[in-house]
Amino acid sequence: MNQLTQFPSRNELDSALADSVQQILSEAIKHKGKASIAVSGGSTPKGLFSILSHCDLEWSKVTITLADERWVPLDSIDSNTRLVHENLLQNKAAAAKFFHLKQGEELNEETLSDLNVAANTTLLPLDVLILGMGEDGHTASLFPCSEQISEGLSQDNESALLKVLPTTAPHQRISFSFAALSKSKHTFLHLCGENKQVVLNQALEGQDSFEMPIRAFLHHPSLNTQVYWAP
Repeated sequence: MNQLTQFPSRNELDSALADSVQQILSEAIKHKGKASIAVSGGSTPKGLFSILSHCDLEWSKVTITLADERWVPLDSIDSNTRLVHENLLQNKAAAAKFFHLKQGEELNEETLSDLNVAANTTLLPLDVLILGMGEDGHTASLFPCSEQISEGLSQDNESALLKVLPTTAPHQRISFSFAALSKSKHTFLHLCGENKQVVLNQALEGQDSFEMPIRAFLHHPSLNTQVYWAP
């Protein structure tokens, strides 16, 4: 299921989402002494990241990770890790821990196995998940064009992370699976722009998740995906 909230501007969306995230993370820290959040890359969350970085929070008890990452050097302009370090792990949020998805030079079975163990023992389930969406309906690196899409969307997948080789986008990727992401306690879909509204409407009108993977989150009966959109 899903719930759509529309905002007049991106600034108002970013402020509201930052407030929600701050409250959720604070409650998690209060009840269990720690909190975890996965964010997405791209240009859309930069404003949100900036606001979050100034929030009053026990950031030293928060672990931040990414929903997915391109397997590129960490100083690459295409690196989501670089994006997070430059825009979120700043100011007060500099005290947070960061769970690296891109570790080492090669994304092989050994690396993937080690990352899966680490994610399952130290990070999951997530307290907050902030997803984005591509114009093909992909989210995280769950691409409809990839041979790994069945594995990525399987609710029975015991692996938290998988290697993805999209055919319509550059770079090999590492992505959390739907099975892992769907266990997040709070899920948000962060969208801006008229084009994304068109794609969202297409996703809401159909049920085929293999055609548009974001549908797995929007239509799942036991998930409540909070959709935040602004022009």
